[in-house]
Amino acid sequence: MLKQTIESRRGGGELRAAGWVGWTTLALMCAVACGPAEGSYEEQEALASTAREVEHGNGLNLNGLNLNGLNLNGLNLNGLNLNGLSTQDFASWFQVDRALRAEVMKYVVACAVPAGESRTFTDTSTGTSYRWDGLLGLAPSWSGGEKATDYEQQVVSACMAAHSNKFGIHVTISLRGLDGAGNVLPVSLQEDTNYSVREACFFGNLFDGETGVFGGNDGLTLASNQSSPRVCGLPGVPTPSQCLPMVFVGSCSTYCTPDATNSFYTSCSYGGKTYRPLATRMKTTDIYTCGNGVCESAEVAGMPSYCAADCG
Repeated sequence: MLKQTIESRRGGGELRAAGWVGWTTLALMCAVACGPAEGSYEEQEALASTAREVEHGNGLNLNGLNLNGLNLNGLNLNGLNLNGLSTQDFASWFQVDRALRAEVMKYVVACAVPAGESRTFTDTSTGTSYRWDGLLGLAPSWSGGEKATDYEQQVVSACMAAHSNKFGIHVTISLRGLDGAGNVLPVSLQEDTNYSVREACFFGNLFDGETGVFGGNDGLTLASNQSSPRVCGLPGVPTPSQCLPMVFVGSCSTYCTPDATNSFYTSCSYGGKTYRPLATRMKTTDIYTCGNGVCESAEVAGMPSYCAADCG
């Protein structure tokens, strides 16, 4: 289990700095984890936690959650492998909006494909080559070249929703839940300590052509002088959502069933359908207080939570 914890977090950090910096050297540092686990328990726990914190940023443009951007003809559900990305259907889908769909693919691959693997695509019309690196491995069948299961579609959709960011502000998060095969996502003790704020739940299906994704609040409440750069799990203003096309549904507890330890949710039901969700947790340091003398990222001019006392 410890080896799995380390491996699931190695592989790169394109989910960082509003989603867009190069993959870090952490991938190389963790590549040795493919063999038997070495070093003390504490050292391995620290490595797993550090990798998770560095890599698990968020910044997917909300436009990337549009159902017109993820469709069966373009993003082939019959195999997220090199053959699946070499089809004319994928090329035609990609070329509609290269910048946005390259961004979408970074998150699709990071969510679906395990760390240590990558997917490549060359746009023959421009000669540009793209490489997208895996991280979480939430869809083992799909990333292995088989048809994506319903659970895999749902959990990758939830992962993409969890990594969406309305303002493009980088915040690291901790994901909790089950992968597409029903395995519990590993979380180190240090990660569990560092990410203590229950934030949101996300569920839905971006790949079936009709459902979309939903977000709910998992207990995060803010005082009148507080703000968060991650708003999609907060009560939607205006209703029904401030993060369209994601729809805010209210409290996670209204729609979702917790696991036995109350650490995450095993399912969420909404609109007559049941989905496999993911829950997110944040650091307390990513909740900002107006009046503390520090102009933080969610308090600057142009943001809804502008703090003149700190940023004026």
